[in-house]
Formats: sequence, C-alpha cells, structure tokens
Amino acid sequence: MTLVELTRDLVSIPSHEDGAAAGDFLESWLRRETDADVTRDAVGNVIARKGTGPETLALVGHHDVVEPAASQVANADGNVDEASEYVVDERDGRLYGRGAADMKGALAAALLAFRDADPAGELVVASFVGEEVGGVGARYAIDDGFAPEYAVVGEGSTNYSGPNVTDVAVAHKGRRGSTITARGTAAHASEADAGENAIYRATAAVDRVRELEVPSVDVAGESIAGRLTVTEIEGGSAMNVVPARCVVTVDERTVPGDRAALEQVADLDGVEWTVDQDLPPMRCDDDAFAETVLEVADGVQAADPELVTKPHATDAGWLSRAGTDCVIYGPSEPGEAHTDDESVSIAVLERCRETYRRLAERWPLTR
Repeated sequence: MTLVELTRDLVSIPSHEDGAAAGDFLESWLRRETDADVTRDAVGNVIARKGTGPETLALVGHHDVVEPAASQVANADGNVDEASEYVVDERDGRLYGRGAADMKGALAAALLAFRDADPAGELVVASFVGEEVGGVGARYAIDDGFAPEYAVVGEGSTNYSGPNVTDVAVAHKGRRGSTITARGTAAHASEADAGENAIYRATAAVDRVRELEVPSVDVAGESIAGRLTVTEIEGGSAMNVVPARCVVTVDERTVPGDRAALEQVADLDGVEWTVDQDLPPMRCDDDAFAETVLEVADGVQAADPELVTKPHATDAGWLSRAGTDCVIYGPSEPGEAHTDDESVSIAVLERCRETYRRLAERWPLTR
C-alpha cells in the first residue's frame, strides 16, 4: 500500500462525530501490517508499540476531524449525504478532502514509517480521538499511563519559515477560554438607583481585562506573546429594566510558563470568573532532541528547515504538560486545516514519512 492509497483510505472514513470506523481501520491495519503490540482503549485511541529500550519515541496524530462541508461528503451517486464517505480528490500533486491536512495525511505517513523502521529502542505510534474538541483522547491516554519521553506530533509545520519547507515547531501557544459573570439587582430604569447595574459591573471587569499585562516568552529566536480578547457580551432583559446579570467571554492565548492574571476580575464587586476551557501551551525543553529532528528534516528536503513556533494549540500541549518532550513536524500549511477545500501536498507527505522513518531508525539518540 502506497502513502497516497493509505491517506485516501483514511480520509474517506467519516470521523467528525464518531471516530469508531477510523479507529477500526487503524487497528486492523496495524495488526495486519506490523508485529507490534496494538491496543485500543476505552475512548477509542489506537496505540501500537514495538522495540524495547529505556526511552520511548512516539509518533503522534489524531483521527478525528471537524465537520465537513457539504461538498466534502457525497454518496456513490454524487448526491450530498452526510452519512456517506468523505470525498477524496487528487489533482495537481495534492490530495483534497476533509482531514487530508488535519491530519490524516500525517497519520498515514507516521503509520508507514512505524511499520518500516527498525529502531534499537521503543517506538510508538499513537492516534488519538477528540483532539478537535479539547484533547479528549490525549488526556485519557495520559491519565491511563501514556508517558513517552519524546514525541513527534504530526500537526502542521510546513511553510512557516518559507515556501516549500517543512520546519520543526518547538513551541506553540495554548488557549484558555473563560466567562466573566456580573450580577446585580434589577430595578425599573426610571428608578435606576434602586438597583445595581450588572452591565456596569461587567464593563468594569472588561476594563480590568484590558489593563492586564500579557506575558511573552522567547523561543527559537522568536518572541511569543500572549493575548487577551473579549469576544462576547450578553445581558439585560428589556430597554427599561436595570439588568441583574451580564456575561462576558474572554479568549486568552497563553504562552509556555506564564499567563495573564485574569483571576483579578473576581476581586470586583458582584463579579465571578470561571474557566471553560484550558488547552495548554507547549515548549520543547530538550535542545538536543529538537536539533536532531531538525537535522533529519534537513536531510530529506532541498530547503533549509528552521526551528519555529506555532500559534495554535495541539495535543502536544497535553503531552508536554505531562512531561513528554515534544516537537511538531507535519505537512499541513498555515490556513489549510478546516477549510472547505482542505488539501495536502503529496510530495510533503512523502517528505514527512521519510523524516519520521529516519528519525525512528536513529532511535535511541546518542547524547
């Protein structure tokens, strides 16, 4: 089976609501094509291991995708049917289809590299569920004991430093989404002083958010800065009623090692702050590992890859927080994932497959 064939097979399997069919395919393929120890856990993660050694290298991906566009799903007659297979199209050296870039193409490359490599240490390939909804599979696996010392996560790192180059990302931002709830006392607007205006309290909290300093950190010659953005506001019940409740949402982009002091808004009268989602950032703290991956990546492409950073959270954040040294190396390009015409370069898929294989063949690293 070629890389294109395997990618096409994976991309065609619907997995935006239920990853079971994709997980069945992965488990069956690994059992048929390798002699590895293959497991399928309670949430649907598929993990295969081969080799032994004091340190483990994991090739990590996910097989869930975001909901496809209507044009990306069709039945055999060409009619739109969201229960049918996803459409996969090959043209101009690229594969088009939901999940081709994010990230079944990279997963296919990792599977073939895992099958073909003969490492001296332990090599793992892992495909998680639920990455698109907050890292459900990665968190379950970590809680269940998944703890490789090193990991290459196949999210996008192509065309970051320049065109036609697949870089090695050594850090990315996280995302913390939170809600500020301001409570007051309702009153008729003609007697506004009889109440306590929740919107006024909420706007005081927004002012506090705007005053907060956001941290930054230097990684790989870049300065990664956090960001706070008020994204939604809702409150009030009528034009002539002093509002008793107002809710504000905040999107925060976090950086490795620090975050803004958003908890300070809760010091204001009548204001509560709750965290709804907290996707951790990632930074690789093992320079030797990052440099080795960069050296291998440099050997499989004409361009000169660099150590770079990513703006988006990935499962590498959960692994990094649990103690795994991670880098990101994959075929997806900026702006390609989640689009109605999502695609991936076949040449870059081959590049990633060869990088994963060569890195696995060098495992464990000589330090």
